[in-house]
Amino acid sequence: MPAIAPHSRTARAIAFAAALATAAAPTAATAQGGIPLIQDTETEQLLRDYTRPILRTAGLEKQNIQMVIINNASFNAFVADGRRIFVNSGAITQSETPNQIIGVLAHETGHLAGGHLAKLREQLANAQTQMIIAMLLGAGAMVAGARSGPGSGMSQAGAAAMQAPQEMIRRSLLSYQRQHEENADRAGVKYLTATGQSPRGMYETFKRFTSEGLFAARGADPYLQSHPMPAERVAALEGLARSSPYWDKKDDPALQLRHDMVRAKISAFMERPDTVSRRYLASNNGLPSRYARAIVTYRHGDLRSAVGQIDALIQEHPNNPYFYELRGQALLEGGRPAEAIAPLRKAVQLSHNAPLIAMLLGQALVASNNNAYTDEAITILRAAVSRETEAPLGYSQLAMAYGRKGDYAQADLASAQAAFLRGDRKTARELASRAKTRFAVGTPGWVKADDIVSAKPLPGQRNN
Repeated sequence: MPAIAPHSRTARAIAFAAALATAAAPTAATAQGGIPLIQDTETEQLLRDYTRPILRTAGLEKQNIQMVIINNASFNAFVADGRRIFVNSGAITQSETPNQIIGVLAHETGHLAGGHLAKLREQLANAQTQMIIAMLLGAGAMVAGARSGPGSGMSQAGAAAMQAPQEMIRRSLLSYQRQHEENADRAGVKYLTATGQSPRGMYETFKRFTSEGLFAARGADPYLQSHPMPAERVAALEGLARSSPYWDKKDDPALQLRHDMVRAKISAFMERPDTVSRRYLASNNGLPSRYARAIVTYRHGDLRSAVGQIDALIQEHPNNPYFYELRGQALLEGGRPAEAIAPLRKAVQLSHNAPLIAMLLGQALVASNNNAYTDEAITILRAAVSRETEAPLGYSQLAMAYGRKGDYAQADLASAQAAFLRGDRKTARELASRAKTRFAVGTPGWVKADDIVSAKPLPGQRNN
């Protein structure tokens, strides 16, 4: 699981919503190192399989909606730019069944299909105009009060005139957001029912979180919440969910196994070894437990033992590309890149040329220090970065391969692209500037380098 480095809809997130209205910051931040991400073919494929029928039903199948996994242990999922669904790794690991996380994804699809982000931006723009007018009117009253003398009371009236409309606008925006959440709930249930899936998991997930937040919500002003109050929301959702003819439908056992395998993988890569050991006991011979233990063994223990455990998994499931990927990654990170090439070739083949796995193969070819592999590595890596454009690993390995061939223009450009994706804009500009001097003016390489040099900083970033 190549974990590489880059948000949450909170209960009172007017400031955050305003940030979304001004720019699609999470998109660029994801691409350039602002949010810690997990990029893993197995996990991303599972989430794509979860969302595909829902997106088709919602009329979004052709919109190229992407799944982005954030390396964060808390349960959260959200949309932020109209073309991506962001999912915390904790949302996956805390969902005991596929149906639970699918329900959350259906809810987020409801936000996308409803155009809620665009509508919220419009509301925020209107609110900003209203607030400016209110401030100008209030300021005018305060000036008039000052001219009339301190005893006129107009100064105080002006201050009140500035504050009251702002509070009314804030409440209006929050009400608007609550309505979006309710609409997304209804849309999510509709999509699940239309695809023959149970909305029970969606209801169970939201019920659990509303129960956890019930104490905090006691005494809260329902008109100052961006989401419906817990009891109201869960009651409405329960009525909708129970009306589905698929309420009692269970997840397919094969899908449940894939879900458990991904949960085990995320745990093994992201959590402490002792935590993983307690969760996946040595006495448990289930496939997810063995998968987790093999990962932990290679990352924190004996490489030889880990390879033996992985080989046992491969022997039982010879067509699972992710077991070959794990074997190759273990050998590569264990300092045996030449031995990693064969299993990674197999993983690429079985995964139908998954770009992230192809990048690992390219890395193994480069790290083998065998010049006979250089051209092959460049071919594989160029194809991979053309499909997975936001992975620094592919560009950094491509830079090494070009450097080995003595093509320093392309090496500088690839290094600049890798630095840009990591968020190191200063280094990216320096490398791109040098690359421009090595390309003929106007050539594709020169244009790409110039784009990096000329790129403006993202909102909240400094161009240094």
